[in-house]
This record gives sequence, C-alpha cells and structure tokens, in this order.
Amino acid sequence: MAGDLKPAGTAMPSVLVVDDEPHSVDALRRALEEDFDVYTACSVDAALSLLDQRETQTGNDAPVDVILCDQRMPGGSGIEFFKRVRQTWPDVVRVLISGYTDAEDIIAGINDAGIYQYVLKPWLPEQLLKLVGEAVEARHLQNDVRRIELELRAGSEPLRRRARQRQAEVKLHHEFSRLVRAPDSPLAEVCRLAQLVARYDLAVLLQGESGTGKELLARAIHYASPRTTGPFVMENCAALPDNLLESELFGHKRGSFTGAFQDHIGLFQRANGGTIFLDEIGDTSPTFQVKLLRVLQEGELRPVGGSQAIAVDVRVIAATHRDLEAEVRAGRFREDLYYRLAAFPLVVPALRERSMDLPVLAESILQQAAQDLAKPAKGFSEEAMACLLAYPWPGNIRELRNEIYRALTLGQELVIGAEVLSPRVLRGRLSTDSAEPVALNLPQGGSLQERLSAMEAVILKETLLRCRWNKTQAAAELGLSRVGLRQKLQRLGLERR
Repeated sequence: MAGDLKPAGTAMPSVLVVDDEPHSVDALRRALEEDFDVYTACSVDAALSLLDQRETQTGNDAPVDVILCDQRMPGGSGIEFFKRVRQTWPDVVRVLISGYTDAEDIIAGINDAGIYQYVLKPWLPEQLLKLVGEAVEARHLQNDVRRIELELRAGSEPLRRRARQRQAEVKLHHEFSRLVRAPDSPLAEVCRLAQLVARYDLAVLLQGESGTGKELLARAIHYASPRTTGPFVMENCAALPDNLLESELFGHKRGSFTGAFQDHIGLFQRANGGTIFLDEIGDTSPTFQVKLLRVLQEGELRPVGGSQAIAVDVRVIAATHRDLEAEVRAGRFREDLYYRLAAFPLVVPALRERSMDLPVLAESILQQAAQDLAKPAKGFSEEAMACLLAYPWPGNIRELRNEIYRALTLGQELVIGAEVLSPRVLRGRLSTDSAEPVALNLPQGGSLQERLSAMEAVILKETLLRCRWNKTQAAAELGLSRVGLRQKLQRLGLERR
C-alpha cells in the first residue's frame, strides 16, 4: 500500500518507490522486494511525509538508501522532488525513472537534483536489480570514503596505512595476471605489449569487438603505470549526444546553456594526474572529434561557456569496436585525431580467435557465478564443454558469462551438463536458419564404414543434445523408431549413463 511503513531494524537495504500509477508501483515492488525493503508513495507529498516518518523512526539522516521516482507526476516532477530530497537528505541515492530522454531534463537532473542514474522505460527487472544494488553500494562506499577522509584529516596514521593497503589491493585486483588466458593464447602477446607500454605515458588505442574485455585491459594498463595512484575514470562516448558528451568530459559553466544552473567539473579534470578511458570513441561525430583533438593537442580545455583554459595532465586510453583506419579512409573519423589516439594501438582478439582460452575462462566464470548465486558447482561435463567450444560466441566474453550464469541457474547437478545450455549454443551456430554447417570432427583415415559410423555418431549426438536427450523427440526428428535409435546409440557407444 502506498506510503506504508515497515518496522525499523531490518538488515536489508531500503528503497522508496514514488509513482502515481499503481501498476507501476506494483511492478517495481515485485522486482525489488526479494532483495530490498521496499516502501512506496503515490505522490511527492506522500513521499516527503514518509521520509520524515522514517527519519524520526530510525534516527538516521538518510531515512532510506535509494529512491526510485517517476519523472512525470501530478503535483510535481521527479526532478523537483529530488531537489528537495537533496537539500534535506543529501546522502540518499536518487534514481529517476522516465519514458523520455529530453536533454534539458537530463541536465537539470544531474546539476540540480544530483541524480545517480536514469532508468528508461520499459525497464527490465534484472537491469533494475543490478542498478539499485550498485546504487546501494555507491552510498555505502561514499559513507566509507567520507569517514576515512575525516579521520585522515585528524591525522590517523592507522587509517593512512589502511588507505595504502586498500590502494594496493585495488592494484592487485587489476593486474594483467587477472586477465584469464591460456599460455599459448593470442591475448598473452597483447598483454605483454600492454604491460610494456603501461610504463610510458603514451596514448593507447584498444580495438576489438564488443565484449572482448577492452575495459579490463585499460584498467590493467592504468594500474601498471606510474599514474597508478591517480584516478581512473571512464566514459562511453556512444551513450551521449554531442552536447552532453562535451559537457560531461570538459565540464560547463553556470548559465552556458538551458538547464546549466551551476558549474560542472568534467571528467578530464577529475582524471587529472591519472587516466581517462574513452570507450567507443569511433562512434563520435566529426564535430566532437575536433573539440577532443584540441584538448589532446594543447593539454588544456575550456568548459562549455567558459573563457579561461584549464590545464590537464591526463593519459588517454581509447577503445572502439570499429576499424578506425577504415573509418578514416571513409571520412568518418579524423585522421589527425586517429594518430593522436593511436600512439600505441592494440587489437584485442575475439573469443572465437582464442578457443584455447575458453575452458579456463569458463571455469573462472563458473566459480564466480557459484559465489554470486550461492550455488555450488564443480565444472562442466565433456558434452557441455564440447558445445561451448563449438559455438562462435559473437557476443564474446560477455555472452559466455551470461550463458554460464543461465546454465548454473537452471542446473540441478554439481557438474554443468549440456542439457542446461541454451538452444543456440547446443546447435553450435548463430541461429536456427543459419546455412553454415556444424563442424564435424571426423577421422582423416580409416575405412568407408568407419568414417560413416563417425559421421553418424556426430549427427546423433548433435540431435540428442539439441533435444536435451529426449529420445522420442530425437527419433522422430531423425525418422527412426525409439528402438532403432537406442540400438544405434548402443552400437556407437553413445548410450547416456
């Protein structure tokens, strides 16, 4: 019920949902209630009243951890509500839900309301859960940092040691050795070169398909460089239009455009003394490329609406899934900017080009999934690993990760079997309509009968995997009786134990 309060003292993080549409409130509650204490309000006034009650009840300056609020409501917008929340309860993380992407609303939300993130409708439950979890973690980290800063200011040497220890732990977590690979992997040579260039203050361009781990490699370069004690900041250049991207990277002055109600420090300034990672740089427009080139050439920037240049000392690591040399030839990317960014280019190989890494990657991801999902696992069956190796993985490591988490969720055994893999992976090709045949690992020698038997075994096994060992379905698909199928399986040694 909107506006109702739950008892204090719960161990779960708390989330307030503010929306005037009952079905939206119910959907948000259902998506969050298993992992969070969810409070609801149907209007701005009801939400403010509930926050006052929670503050009195808990005695806490932050009555809830996170607020999810719809942008358009009768009696006040979400941004107006968040302005009031920011003034009274600044530590509460604010997330705006909207079906619109108006640039002025986004700017006002960032500058005036201090929102943490936008959620666009329609949202997906798993994405919402991940976002709210990250928002809670951000609040806790913010509190930890604030406490440590205050104690460090008081001259606490133990805390200085703890801060140095924490910094060393972060550096260890992003070492090149954490990039999982086999000894004979093509990624090993990429890491060797990256580790070499990390020592020198050169711009690095990482090229490769989406999902290959370019961000992890960029972090490894930063933490192996002399700038390791400086900040590492990143921006996805494809996620924002030109005007917002320029403001986000270079900052802006108050009044420089509609909605700019206060000064904003850009990411280049925040990265001063450290590294900035510009992801998907190949998706930027020629207009923005000119502005970025000027900053890289001059080593200084001018915020939007500003007249005074600000010097910045930043190492740039850029990444793209595009072939930038081809983009230069096509006139879509500036040649002078390309050579500024590509002082040391590296190509991160796709997962299908490093099949020797797949077993160790899959095992590593499975152990992480077992920890995240609190569900034990002890590796993959031979059939499951064969299917993983046969699939081309167009989504690379990101797709492999999703597949393994899905398989562990569905599996009932400690060993992940082929029966819990998704149909596209079982087929070993991209789609059911693909004309590309499944690769057959057939013997190069032997009699005709031996080769035919090997081919028959491959076809039977592929069909059974796809049918999840449903012999009735497999027999019907192959035009065999169930008895005939069983006899063939026994003859070929494929009867499943």
